[in-house]
Amino acid sequence: MIKSIARPVGYLSLLATIVPPMLYMFGVISLEPVKTILLVACVAWFAAAPFWMKAD
Repeated sequence: MIKSIARPVGYLSLLATIVPPMLYMFGVISLEPVKTILLVACVAWFAAAPFWMKAD
C-alpha cells in the first residue's frame, strides 16, 4: 500500500527537481519559486524514496 503511494510521489518529486530550473532558465518563473519548489521536492523525495526503493 505505501509502496503504491510512494512511487508516484517519488517520480513527481524527481520531476519537480528538473522542470523548475528549466523554467527559470527560459525566464518563465523567477528564482524564489524555484527555490521553494526544489526544497519541497527534495523533502518529498527523501520521504518517499526509501519506501519504494528498498529491497523486498
